[in-house]
Amino acid sequence: MPELVAPTPAVQVSYLKAIDEFQAEGRGHDDDHTMLGDEIRTNRDTWQAPEAFAAYTARLRADTLEETPRRQGWVPCTTLWYVDGDEYLGRIAIRHRLTEWLLEYGGHIGYDMRPSARRRGHATAMLRAALPATKRLGIDPALITCDSDNVASRRVIEANGGRFADERGGKLRFWVTTDTAT
Repeated sequence: MPELVAPTPAVQVSYLKAIDEFQAEGRGHDDDHTMLGDEIRTNRDTWQAPEAFAAYTARLRADTLEETPRRQGWVPCTTLWYVDGDEYLGRIAIRHRLTEWLLEYGGHIGYDMRPSARRRGHATAMLRAALPATKRLGIDPALITCDSDNVASRRVIEANGGRFADERGGKLRFWVTTDTAT
């Protein structure tokens, strides 16, 4: 049964296959300004080496801490991977607070589901499973955004109680309560 876990080297082989899937759909190119796109550009050439992949997962886990050095304008972020045994399915990032840009476009929570795992309810289950962790961080409600043309993501957010707020810059903005998450 799939579960949320802290990033772990144990799923390296499956993670790399997922990255291949993301790249096949165009992720990681210079015009991909998402977290995943940035990580692909920054790390793709080193992820094959087990020690480099372990260091990458350690950096993701350390990013939850306030004192961890990070880029200017970036906030602490809890990244969780959705896995089924040693099979990487997707990931969710919970940003601990909102900057002006995150308030407008990025939100508290972002997620990616590998293409071969889509349309099976995994994204909805992953977001549902992440809401209690979001609540433990003191975030309620959580802002979640998606591209205005991303019908699947909109459905995931709405299935988890997302209340439409507005559209800004091609992004739909939803507020999701974490208080009632179980």
